[in-house]
Amino acid sequence: MSAPRVSVLLPCRDAAGTLESSLRSLSDQRWSDFEIVAVDDGSRDRTGELLDEWTGREERLRVLRRERRGLIPALNDAAGAARGRLLARMDADDVAHSERLGLQVALMEERPELAACGTGVRYVPREGIGSGLLRYEQWLNGLRTSEDVRRALFVECPVAHPTLMIRARVLEELGGYRDEGWPEDYDLMLRLHAAGMRAANVDRTLLRWRRGEERLSRTSPRYGRDAFRRCRVHFLLRGALPADRPVVVWGAGRVGKRFGRELRSQGGEVRAWIDVDSRKIGQEIHGLPVLSPRELEAAAMGPEGSGPTAYVLVAVGAPGARDEIREELAAMGLRELRDFRAVA
Repeated sequence: MSAPRVSVLLPCRDAAGTLESSLRSLSDQRWSDFEIVAVDDGSRDRTGELLDEWTGREERLRVLRRERRGLIPALNDAAGAARGRLLARMDADDVAHSERLGLQVALMEERPELAACGTGVRYVPREGIGSGLLRYEQWLNGLRTSEDVRRALFVECPVAHPTLMIRARVLEELGGYRDEGWPEDYDLMLRLHAAGMRAANVDRTLLRWRRGEERLSRTSPRYGRDAFRRCRVHFLLRGALPADRPVVVWGAGRVGKRFGRELRSQGGEVRAWIDVDSRKIGQEIHGLPVLSPRELEAAAMGPEGSGPTAYVLVAVGAPGARDEIREELAAMGLRELRDFRAVA
């Protein structure tokens, strides 16, 4: 039997309540050249029985059984057993649109320079989803091109992990999934970009993303805000920030101050804060001056004709503020990524 084009990596743990719908959504894919590599990570409910039942009616399903070791070992086990040249992620409580795999394969074939791609998502169930998650869903679904993904990289993970499709050779080159005390999906995406590779998203909503109370993203400190911030700063200080330019943080509020503290705790240096709040301008925060945007314009430019000197990290949380600041910085003649980038 020839190797399939795609291997779907499906870690499962105590997923009996949702596994049927996830497997059915994969079985019903319109594009058919794939296998499902399911890893039963020591389930204590009927997950194992359901996987056995499905192997009898879905010949593309292969099941690996392991003692309970956790998500990251399960993902690496599945990737190690996969035969496809493309690896697709899926969680056992999510549901894929029938065109998901086909449209992602088409994008990866059309764009051979892409190392990975994702898709748009819709959170389910809709009841109880707060405004913050809805804003995140809208933000994520607005990221389409590889340039969109690059600009958003240090705000949040710009590819929803359950929608990820990555070239198998790329995952191998990057060393697989790692446990660094922060989200393994974000770590992978940041390593991918640090290696000079690119990712994009299919411009379609192709996954129903379940937000259950028991998800690791809601229960493990590895997925908390502090862990995300540590991860961002770690990668910023290892190539994403220009080494020869001082850093200023635009945002002297809660988001900016927390980011600045983390940056300094990991050995980075912050020269000043920028803010539009007249009550803060002229004050000091953590021993650093708070400047106005007008003062930044003077401080950020080198001697006449020499171009920008300071590198600006935009760290704000108010809805819409990030885009307003982008426009203001662009009006100063600064270019995103070259002279500033958004962080969170």
